[in-house]
Amino acid sequence: MNQSDLDLAVDLLHDGQIVAFPTETVYGLGANASDPSAINKIYALKGRPSNHPLIIHLADISQIDYWARNIPLCVEQLSQKFWPGPLTLILERGNAPLEVTGGQDSVGIRIPSHPVAQKLLKQFGGGIAAPSANRFGRVSPTQSDHVYEEFGDSIKLILDGGSCQVGLESTILSLVGNRAILLRPGSIRKSDLEATLQTTIESPSVNTTIRASGTLESHYAPETPIELSKIEHLNERILSLTESRVRIAVMSLSHRTTEELAQKNVHHITMPISPDNYGKELYASLRELDRIGVDLILIEKPPEDSEAWLAVHDRLTRAAHKDEPKVS
Repeated sequence: MNQSDLDLAVDLLHDGQIVAFPTETVYGLGANASDPSAINKIYALKGRPSNHPLIIHLADISQIDYWARNIPLCVEQLSQKFWPGPLTLILERGNAPLEVTGGQDSVGIRIPSHPVAQKLLKQFGGGIAAPSANRFGRVSPTQSDHVYEEFGDSIKLILDGGSCQVGLESTILSLVGNRAILLRPGSIRKSDLEATLQTTIESPSVNTTIRASGTLESHYAPETPIELSKIEHLNERILSLTESRVRIAVMSLSHRTTEELAQKNVHHITMPISPDNYGKELYASLRELDRIGVDLILIEKPPEDSEAWLAVHDRLTRAAHKDEPKVS
């Protein structure tokens, strides 16, 4: 990215247009967070329900008082430890337009660490509302060409910052109402947050009325259906599907690959055994398998006995979710 691209991005944002830009998590569709008309363009472009809130990205914590109010003292602790970085805090809404918050009296705030995002935010000087740069409910983009695949020339500018270093969306922690609730797991883990806050954080399944980005049952999904399989059933499931002439692609952990795949001409991606590296490669791998044109993507479930895999499991479970058929 050169300075002329950055200057153009800032001009477009001030003009109420949408700019795609990289963060360390995924690429985002950015609009001026103070401009309701520009924000509505994001909803329209993504096909996103207007009650599904966006996250406001800031350059530094000095700007937070404008967008949020009644800010808990613990925000300073969290910011020193995790910002800039992949943590979104849900706070009471200050001057954030209701279009950003999905009509709620709470707002999501994040300070991204990606150098391109930081340069953009500092030069723009205000908040940028930005969900992931993909059609609503689909696989998030971790490379600039993924954004172009989704939207083509309907976005005037895509800032290229290379592949995203984290690859999974930010951890979302709500601090509204004197409660700490983990709404979405991410690369910053619950135990890390609890160690910083010196308090117990409630789980994502806790009963809360707060809506947050990426928390619907079906999300992060490719066009091709996904099925998750435990390792002990994987070979049997592959055999059953291929004998039934179902065209499949397989995603499995690199230390648990199966010899039958090559023999059955099944496209196969081996994933890293590190949860952080797996998360970094997940969306690009799903996009690769989605392009092949198979009937089903069969994915080996990663280990379930470790908090480190929680964010990966969350994304895979939502990607594989099947909506109940509607009864007319």
